[in-house]
Order: sequence, then structure tokens, then C-alpha cells
Amino acid sequence: MCINIRLEETSDIQSIHTTTIAAFLDAPHTDHTEQFIVDALRDCGALSVSLVAEDSSKIVGHVALSPVTISNGATDWYGLGPISVVPTEQNKGIGSKLMHAALRELNHLNANGCVLLGDPNYYRRFGFEPIDGLVLPDVPPEYFQAVLLQGARPTGVVTYHQSFSAQG
Repeated sequence: MCINIRLEETSDIQSIHTTTIAAFLDAPHTDHTEQFIVDALRDCGALSVSLVAEDSSKIVGHVALSPVTISNGATDWYGLGPISVVPTEQNKGIGSKLMHAALRELNHLNANGCVLLGDPNYYRRFGFEPIDGLVLPDVPPEYFQAVLLQGARPTGVVTYHQSFSAQG
């Protein structure tokens, strides 16, 4: 297996959609709208970074980054997600490669930091951790995590782009 991580191209859109559906099909704690979120972010011009993982020219994974707002006015913060790997390719390091590539892209954007909602046991290895005072309403704090890339740690309520309410 030789995984190549690269920026999304227009010809990848349908494969990203299909990959995202497959990745979340049997996942717990989902309402199965992840593919619609990615499409809506793209359609609104809010998909800041969209990376694909390909194996022999076949897309097997995807990660999206989009801007978030923080109630204290902190700028240049992004939300990571959804991140998707097709089930037959999971547990092979593809998600880790996508995460590392996403963090590199954030550094290229001169981002101050990134937030995500996910399993703390998985995302801790990439530097993500809960930050006291940085909250996503109605989410257990241990699952809402952030990585500070530069600047000061923000506090406040985080709001994802409106595309995260996309239903289809």
C-alpha cells in the first residue's frame, strides 16, 4: 500500500462523498450527515482545506478543515472534520497520515489553532486536548479538543460554520 495525500481536485468530489458515507455508515454517535456537511462547506466556499488519501489512484480517505468562530473574537481557528477512511482501509495508518497532513496545511495557513470533536484517546497523539474555557455547547468537554499552533489559548464558545447543520 502506497498512500498519497494531496489536495482535493474537482474530479474527486463524488469519490469524497462516497468515501464519507462509507466511513460513517456503522459509526456510533452520528446522524449520517457528514457527506452533506462536506458538500455544503465546499458549496459555500468554506472548505478551507480538503485533503484526500489515495491508494493506486483510488480515494480511500478524506479530511476537511473549515473556519470556526470563537466568542472571544480569537481569529484564525479552524475545525477539523469530518475525517473519513473507508472501512476496509481503517487501522492502516491512513487517518494518521491525513491528520499530520491537515496539521501541516494549518501551519501553511498560519492558523492559530484547530478544534475537533472526537475520541480523546485517538486525537491526543496529534496534540489535541480539552482546553479549559473553550467549549462547544451540549458536548461533553473531554470530546471537544483543541490544538494550539501559535498565540494565546482562547476561551469562549466555539461555533462551526452553518454547513454543519446540512441535512442533505
